[in-house]
This record gives sequence, C-alpha cells and structure tokens, in this order.
Amino acid sequence: MSSDLDGKLVSALVRGVSILRCFSSKCQELSSKELMDLTGLPKPTLFRLTETLCELGLLRYSERLSKYVPGLGLLNLSSPALTRMAMLRQLIRPQMQALADLTQGQVQLAVGFRRQLCLVELANGMGNSAFRPEVGVQISLSRTATGRAYLLKLDPEEREAYMRELQALSPERAEALAQRLDDARHDLETLGFCRSHLDLNRAINSIAVPLSQPLDGERWVFSLTIPTFSPLNEKWNTELGPRLTELVQSVEGVVGSSGLA
Repeated sequence: MSSDLDGKLVSALVRGVSILRCFSSKCQELSSKELMDLTGLPKPTLFRLTETLCELGLLRYSERLSKYVPGLGLLNLSSPALTRMAMLRQLIRPQMQALADLTQGQVQLAVGFRRQLCLVELANGMGNSAFRPEVGVQISLSRTATGRAYLLKLDPEEREAYMRELQALSPERAEALAQRLDDARHDLETLGFCRSHLDLNRAINSIAVPLSQPLDGERWVFSLTIPTFSPLNEKWNTELGPRLTELVQSVEGVVGSSGLA
C-alpha cells in the first residue's frame, strides 16, 4: 500500500471521527448543515462520510427529527474499554457508594489519557438531587477540580501543549486556568485534594484526588461532589477530604497488590 493511500485513509478516518465528536451529552441531534458548520467539511465529503458512519451503525439519521443522532454501534465500541477496567471498578464501587451515601453526594471516577478525560464510574448517594452525568461523558480539564487534578499529573510537555492551545483559543481562560492550577497544586501539597471554585456548576462544590501513579498509562482521578447548600460544606478539611483521600489510598493498595500499576 502506497504512502499516499495511507495518508488518504488516515485523513478519511480523522474526518469521520471529527463528525462523531460533534455529538456530546449536551448535543445529541445535529442536521447536515450543523455538521458542516462544526467540521468545516464540504457537503459532498460530509455526505459520503455520514453515509458510511450510518452503514457502520455509528451514526443514524432520524426521519422524525430530520437530523443525525449517535448510533448504537458507539455503545459496542465503548464496551471493551469499560470491560478492561471492570475488575477494579467492581472492587472500588462499594467504597464509592458508601462515601456517596454518607455525604448524600456523588462520587465519580474519571480516567484520562493525554488530553482526554472521561467519566467511567459514578455512585450517587440517596437523597442527592445533583445532576447525574452519564458514563462516558467528557470532563472539562480547565473548569473542574477533577480536570485540574488530572492536568497536574500529566507529563509537563503534554500539559504545556494544552495550555498553549487554550491560550490561542481563549487568553482569558488560559490565564484563569494558570491561577487555578497554582491553587490546585497548593491544595494537593497542603490538603491532599484539589478544590472546585464554582467555575462550571455554581450549585455544587467538589474535591478531587488523583492516583499517584498511572495505571497502564492512564491517569485515574476520584472526586466527591455535594450541593452548595449542604451543611457538610463546613467539613471539607476535617472529614470529607480525608475520607476521599482514604478511598484513593485504598485503591492504590488494591492496585499495588494486584500488580496492575
């Protein structure tokens, strides 16, 4: 196979993935015009790629909506990734649920590679009315305690590349993130966890603790979220932070004994 053909195949793959990435938890239905605007692809190219994605079951055209929607084939693709983590997720889940019930909050596990950070497990406490995201949703690196904890554990080169991209896109956000990262670094050193700053969802407070070492090249971050009106907001340093840190230390013990690190 010639290098020219290799290049064309890679280009087609990148364009197809760019179409799929237009969809998110906040945007599940898109018209052809919207996809063209978001991807910058010409109409003939977009038509060929969406037709192929539909044939593969990764995309579906809804006659009722007259728009494209994510196909069930995407669930099949995500299943192996989640199954690969199944053993640890099953071991960790009871501890996550116990902490969520105790705080009437939400405990999340996010896993990231390079500049992609996704939710892979969630425990919601009884009585907690906070928004419950779906497994697989992408987590903001710049506007969440989880994202900032993750960034601090990234290789410096990868983190700096992300900061350069953000600076080019939005100098204000990049400046704010630089300050937040300084705060998060100080939090981790002095408290053992990163704090949120109400910068994405002003109805919740959260803290995040990353695993000290990657697992098979991926970074894991645990977070605890409670509503801003909860009386437990006065106990972050004395009770909630130590409990989340203890959960992470327990996970690291399991990882160490299983040889998965």
